[in-house]
Amino acid sequence: SAAQAQFQKPEDAVKYRKAAFTVMATHFGRIGAMVQGRVPFDGAAAAANADIVAALSHLPYAGFVEGTGGTEKGTPKANVWTERPKFDEAAKKMQGEVAKLAVAAKANNLDQLKAAFGSAAGSCKSCHDDFRNQ
Repeated sequence: SAAQAQFQKPEDAVKYRKAAFTVMATHFGRIGAMVQGRVPFDGAAAAANADIVAALSHLPYAGFVEGTGGTEKGTPKANVWTERPKFDEAAKKMQGEVAKLAVAAKANNLDQLKAAFGSAAGSCKSCHDDFRNQ
């Protein structure tokens, strides 16, 4: 497949997707800290972080190469590959929700940011519940 051709070894695909998700989670977490009131709301910082999350949301999926799952906590379940259309749909849903988050963040309104953040976080959780070993 095209994704397999991008990586010399399966471990390279795993490193790639983990790195992309790690950077996404870092920037998403910065927004979450504002939404939860742990740090002061900063509209410009929220918008910058949301843009990064939205841009990166397209990267990790090339790293979901068959045979790179597992049973350990945090690894993809086997159904990523047996239910690939459902998995791809979940990815698209998350990408759509983080795109909405980026738009909401530009409004410089904490209530709008909270609503969009909740929807984006819900799409992440849904995919984790269905396709990630807990």
